[in-house]
Amino acid sequence: MTQTMRAERFHAASGEVVVEDVPVPEPGPGEVLIEVAYCGICHSDLSLIDGIFPPQRDVVIQGHEASGVISKLGPGVKGWSVGDRVIPAAGRPCGECFECRRAKFTECLAVRLMAFAYDGAWAEFHVAQAAGLTRVPDNVSLQQAALLADAVSTPFGAVVRTGKVGIGEAIGVWGVGGVGTHVVQLARLVGAAPIIAIDLIEEVRERALELGADYAFDPGEDGLRDTLRELTGGRGLDVAFDVVGIPATFDQARKSLRTGGRLVGVGMSNQRIDIGTTSAFGLSRAQILGHLGYQNEDIGTLASLLSRGRLDLSRSVSAILPLEEVREGIRRLHEHDGNPIRILIQPGKGE
Repeated sequence: MTQTMRAERFHAASGEVVVEDVPVPEPGPGEVLIEVAYCGICHSDLSLIDGIFPPQRDVVIQGHEASGVISKLGPGVKGWSVGDRVIPAAGRPCGECFECRRAKFTECLAVRLMAFAYDGAWAEFHVAQAAGLTRVPDNVSLQQAALLADAVSTPFGAVVRTGKVGIGEAIGVWGVGGVGTHVVQLARLVGAAPIIAIDLIEEVRERALELGADYAFDPGEDGLRDTLRELTGGRGLDVAFDVVGIPATFDQARKSLRTGGRLVGVGMSNQRIDIGTTSAFGLSRAQILGHLGYQNEDIGTLASLLSRGRLDLSRSVSAILPLEEVREGIRRLHEHDGNPIRILIQPGKGE
């Protein structure tokens, strides 16, 4: 193995994204070195570059939706072998908070996020904790596997854990790009009905219909609120997902809920939201729920669903670019060029 590798690095002081040579990291106790096959470009990666998320390190390798093959085991690692196909978790428990001291690592109060608090996987190699790995089934491609560590698992967490969507519940999804598309698919998988997609772009709305939405509308359409009530028997939505995270989508989603409905905020921005008067909020009995991330076991659940043919992500890989073209991938996502669901970076030979 060579001693250096190519890696993208974000330099916080200058705001530059640079692909450069860096030392290949060495796995420590309980860690493995992964040869990265693919790693997705996520909107949160853009948020760091754009300054919406404050940097946690002066220089960091970005990318947190990865798949690859174990190339080296650190001391004390058991149950894994060189050559195993894996997905690394996109975060690590801090090991110091109240929950971690009780060994409740999935409840960590200060999770360290990959590509923010420590180096990510827009690189030829990545060091990951063995305890956070998920094995990729033999019949699942590493391309689709890379989507599971955030692009699909975060929507899974939003639908199943935070939103607690039940069979027959009416849901609306504001913003059906990368994350919203998977909210639609997963809501259909758990039996939501009807599923209503709301997006500004006609091509994206058509894609949402093809992938599981029952209806799709432009948010600027006249009488949309009345239409949503008509489609839900006059009640309104049981659950609304705001995957955009701006005041306009949040407000429209909130006002489309039935009495006692749930709004799940998935999209994030630096803009402020308003819930109106406290009296109106109380009378609505609405639940407004913030959502971030997933539990690591969710990746294994999704890998099993893929392996068994219950979940189809074949249309979710919009493009694959070599590491040296990562800036082009960032531009495409930033400008919605081609309306990508996910653009993958391929640092090495892939599969």
